[in-house]
Amino acid sequence: MPAGHSTGRSRLSPRAKRRAERRKRLRRTIILGSVALVAVTATAYAMAPDEDGGTADGRPSAARPGQQDGEPAEGSEAAAQGGRRDPAPASPSGSPSRPAGSPTPTPAAPASPSAQVPVSGPGTFKASGAAGAAQGKGNVRRWRLEVEEGSGVDPDAAARSVEAILGDPRGWIKNPAYAFQLAGPGQPVDFTVKIATPKTTDRLCEVVTPELIGETNCRAGHTVVVNLKRWQEGSPQFSGSVEEYRALIVNHEVGHELGHSHEGCPGAGQPAPAMMQQIKGLNGCKSNAWPYDANGTYLSGPPVL
Repeated sequence: MPAGHSTGRSRLSPRAKRRAERRKRLRRTIILGSVALVAVTATAYAMAPDEDGGTADGRPSAARPGQQDGEPAEGSEAAAQGGRRDPAPASPSGSPSRPAGSPTPTPAAPASPSAQVPVSGPGTFKASGAAGAAQGKGNVRRWRLEVEEGSGVDPDAAARSVEAILGDPRGWIKNPAYAFQLAGPGQPVDFTVKIATPKTTDRLCEVVTPELIGETNCRAGHTVVVNLKRWQEGSPQFSGSVEEYRALIVNHEVGHELGHSHEGCPGAGQPAPAMMQQIKGLNGCKSNAWPYDANGTYLSGPPVL
């Protein structure tokens, strides 16, 4: 056979054959490793949360620590006292600080955050069977308290709480033109105070604004509608106890029943008027639940047009 020609078959030594086999195994290992890396990367991408708080495969991701739902802003006349978050800084303990000189009615511990407030009810009400004496010197306005059935609120106990608010010397009876009386069963009344679940409150107050749904109190005709959620929990906007916030609800809405309109902050550091929509922001004023101070001075502010 002429020099330089080959038969087409390679004659390798045993050592060369072993080297060739090692190279083949190495190539297979590299290929398999690359395939595994691609699979791991694809899985990690699928599980990463996207900007909407879900995952790429449509499953919801875990909630971020400290993330909270926004609370609605306050509405107009039909939503005089709601539950928007207080823009003022909290105290170092994390709870709202009590402004200096604020009134201190009988304290009531706030409801536990885990307490369940019924969102809806049957829309039927049970009236209090309690009755009281006239409070104040003016023309007596008789009233009755009713509680939505299934709300868990005792109507007689709630009626006595409202009676104490209306009879407080810092309340509307400080004005000699006003007087109130808790009417007994079957007696005629001038207005009614209803404590209703959030959904029933929305219906009675004709709430249609999405961010206000489930959050408001109002006066509808001659009915003061108190949102059960606000009665039980108070409001993060108000610096004070739940009992004080109940006083603000009653004094504000009964103030409308008496013909009073909204008022603004009279000046930085001064008590906010009871007729101020305090949950819209205090504008430098201090939280306050009462129309009058301890000295009998009406806590007024500029009219809100």
